[in-house]
Amino acid sequence: MTAPGPGTPPAAAGDPDRDILRRASLKVALRISAGVAALVLILLAAATAFLMYKLAHPVLPASEPGKPYTYLDSRDLIEGMILAGLGGVVLAGVVGWLSARSAIRPLGEALARQRRFVQDASHELRTPLAILDTRIQLAQRKAEPGSEPAQALAKIREDASTLTGIVNELLLAATAAAPVPDMEPVDVALAARSVAGSLQDLARHQGVRLTFDGGGPALVRIDPSSFRRAVLALADNALGHTPAGGNITISTAVEGSRALVRVSDTGSGISGVDPDRIFDRFVRAGRTGDAQGRRSFGIGLALVREIASAAGGTVKVVRTGPDGTTMELALPLARD
Repeated sequence: MTAPGPGTPPAAAGDPDRDILRRASLKVALRISAGVAALVLILLAAATAFLMYKLAHPVLPASEPGKPYTYLDSRDLIEGMILAGLGGVVLAGVVGWLSARSAIRPLGEALARQRRFVQDASHELRTPLAILDTRIQLAQRKAEPGSEPAQALAKIREDASTLTGIVNELLLAATAAAPVPDMEPVDVALAARSVAGSLQDLARHQGVRLTFDGGGPALVRIDPSSFRRAVLALADNALGHTPAGGNITISTAVEGSRALVRVSDTGSGISGVDPDRIFDRFVRAGRTGDAQGRRSFGIGLALVREIASAAGGTVKVVRTGPDGTTMELALPLARD
């Protein structure tokens, strides 16, 4: 993977970046023009009011022989002020546009480098992941069907598939490719059960009992990899804040026109931050680490909200307290 050189032009980032920067420049120029226009209108109103006052209270100068006097028509004077004000607004807009483009140009270069890095990194990761999947398949052929090694290999391959999906999403986002409009419905109960199975070993290692309570089939239109990431993030957050001997339950249900996924734990609850803000990026509850000493960056739950919003759903904290926390992911049911 090669890093872009410092002299690489920002145009390599593609049309999406240029469109974003162009809109940002236009917005800055419009704001400058609006501010100048407001100032000009205030000055014109003040000048006109002063002129009208003088016209209503004229003061004639004492006549002195040989001294000239000049008289201005009030209408001509007001028209001149208006034209000068309009010229000032247009000039301010042009200056604002040029200044905004000059100020945003470094941002365009940073966006281009960031996009190229994500493109290169995600593209380079696809090959080793494909090799890993192939090796897992070869190992599965040698394992006895139904045996414990075979089941473990199946879970490892499922996790590798999730990682491949994440890499593909990064590549699509970096290339600004349009998402697939018609996705196959995902069975929420089946996918959530798979997540619970994948986390059993980790939960057992931490001394936590993880159970799954699924309802009937519930189909939603969402990218399978994104849904799995969302449920994994909720469950991983619960694991990170549930001490040994605690319990975590992943459950699914249907309520009206929505499919619900709830993750409940018996941890200490959310403290030090408003539960409504826990899904904001970089917001952390209390300390910066979890029950297992892992550092928290406040990103996982924010990604859950982004995934839910993209699918037309929501995520929220249903309850929290000293006896534990329950989070709920709600997604609209797929329509035939």
